[in-house]
Amino acid sequence: MRALFIADAHLRHPEDANYRALLAFLDAQAGRLDLLALLGDIFEFWAGDRGVIHPSYRPLLTSLERLSNSGTRLIYVEGNHDFDLGRQFSEKLGCLVLPDGGTIELDGLNLYLAHGDLANTEDRGYRLLRRLLRTRFLRTLIRHLPIDWVMAIALRSSRRSRNQHSQSKKRWPAHEILLPYASQILTSGCHAVLTGHFHQPFHQQLEHGDLYALGDWITQYSYLLYENGRFELGNYSAF
Repeated sequence: MRALFIADAHLRHPEDANYRALLAFLDAQAGRLDLLALLGDIFEFWAGDRGVIHPSYRPLLTSLERLSNSGTRLIYVEGNHDFDLGRQFSEKLGCLVLPDGGTIELDGLNLYLAHGDLANTEDRGYRLLRRLLRTRFLRTLIRHLPIDWVMAIALRSSRRSRNQHSQSKKRWPAHEILLPYASQILTSGCHAVLTGHFHQPFHQQLEHGDLYALGDWITQYSYLLYENGRFELGNYSAF
């Protein structure tokens, strides 16, 4: 069994370095990868199950389709930048979509996959915003607005949220949030918790199992590889 886990690419334009690197990395996996799990915020913004796909995202979808056709199982955990993925992923790509994360089985191991945005119970403002964006009214509105309008609004909001994210990292360090979050999940019988969102790659062995934070695919090009019964954090460095 060979599996890859990637999170937080925040893809925008196919000519961007991190976008090109991800396409090259994924294309090299065709025919030699059993599972690819994307743990959220792969896109800078994707919301709504619509027939029209923004042109910037077609190259990645083509790459994912190629992997699926070569026998790779696809799993997508929705993040705070990509949600309500709908039939484009579940039907056209045969992808298992987990809106709030969940447990999968891999070689007899129970792995809990999460984006990580729900780990911080103290960030009540974000939790309220998350619920609001996922209401039926706003999801329907997003689906029916012109896609270029949606992307323009989303990119403007993303620029503001990046400033808030840097402040949140100082207020709520990743280790302080993720260790108790993972510890609680591991007591339910999971062997490991895998998460994104915090943009910091690290592995922590806890009392009941392991925590793997994936880092990001923006400048770090980090990923988690499972092969021959072992997990290993790595970085793609072809570019």
